[in-house]
Amino acid sequence: MKKLKVGILFGGRSGEHEVSLLSAASVMQAIDKSRFDVVPIGITKAGRWVTSSRAEQMLGPQKIASIAAQSDDPKHLRAGDPSATLGAALLAGGESVMVPPMPDASSMVPFANDPAEHKTASAINVDVIFPVLHGTFGEDGTIQGLLELADIAYVGAGVLGSAAGMDKDAMKRMFIAAGLPIVKHVTVLRSQWEREPKKVRREIESKLKYPLFVKPANLGSSVGISKVHTASELPAAMNTAASFDRKIVIEQGVGNKKQKAREIEVSVLGNDEPQASIAGEIVPAAEFYDYAAKYLDEGSKLLIPAKLTKPQMKNVQQLAIAAFRAVDCSGLARVDFLMDPRSGKLYVNEINTMPGFTAISMYPKLWAASGVKYTELISRLIELALERHAEKKKNKYTT
Repeated sequence: MKKLKVGILFGGRSGEHEVSLLSAASVMQAIDKSRFDVVPIGITKAGRWVTSSRAEQMLGPQKIASIAAQSDDPKHLRAGDPSATLGAALLAGGESVMVPPMPDASSMVPFANDPAEHKTASAINVDVIFPVLHGTFGEDGTIQGLLELADIAYVGAGVLGSAAGMDKDAMKRMFIAAGLPIVKHVTVLRSQWEREPKKVRREIESKLKYPLFVKPANLGSSVGISKVHTASELPAAMNTAASFDRKIVIEQGVGNKKQKAREIEVSVLGNDEPQASIAGEIVPAAEFYDYAAKYLDEGSKLLIPAKLTKPQMKNVQQLAIAAFRAVDCSGLARVDFLMDPRSGKLYVNEINTMPGFTAISMYPKLWAASGVKYTELISRLIELALERHAEKKKNKYTT
């Protein structure tokens, strides 16, 4: 049987560029090479596309990290990846782990402004794309729209599911429409906050109780998120979130000073008939699982399976599938929950349509604990991408 050409698409312009490199290196190492030919496709932080050896150069130290991570203690986390990732300290400053190669005249330019570039630009020649692009421009529907336009099969959620999964405000609206339990929240535009801060503050405090979580609506890796304990901390948190996005989501906290909310996660796999993994639990070393706890600080723990009763486990799995369907997701997603430590009530916190994907990231580890090994999971995701693409081919676009 002829092997399928799989383009592994990684890098990108988001703040999660380095995490993407780790995921890509891990996928390329573990993919079933008896079934698939791998074509590396990198996007530099400047937005330039590179292929072949130049793309592999971008992954240099990440390959070493992905191999070394296999033997690390799975009880400790870093960015959802228990490995001590290379250059972790640099991530906090938004710097590259390595200097990406400078594209030359042979780099791929999907949409070139200069007609002369068309003469030297390469074309993508693959059967399916496996995008491991995390964050902005990677899991927000942007790259998915490009691939739809190009009529290329790809792994993961489509344009709608990706966009809704990235926008916490739109996501919550869809969860509400589906009848899913979510925490109380308020959404504020940056322009409103800048124009009428006192009015916005009164609105927030009339609807929510402290402590609060203030978040930019469109961003990953907990960047720009603040926990607000008192009214005096609110302005700074609002300004921080506003520096990252035009929409700010303010959520009421779950739990209290003595008992923090439990953070439960479930992996979902499938298209029209999705399945849920067993649930896992993050026990953050910090007050909550913020950027520093994910990327820099040691001590956070991962419990698989989460310590839940059988009814609780079944409930969280059902809610994960319902959340997956609520945003019209496909392929894969990780659904994150908050559990009230006193009542045991579950709240759907968010859905991540392109979670970290190294062999020891939470998404693959939950499936491994559910009986689906990493290499098999990669193959299944490619099959789901082709299945969904074939389904779309049934659509008519003209009369």
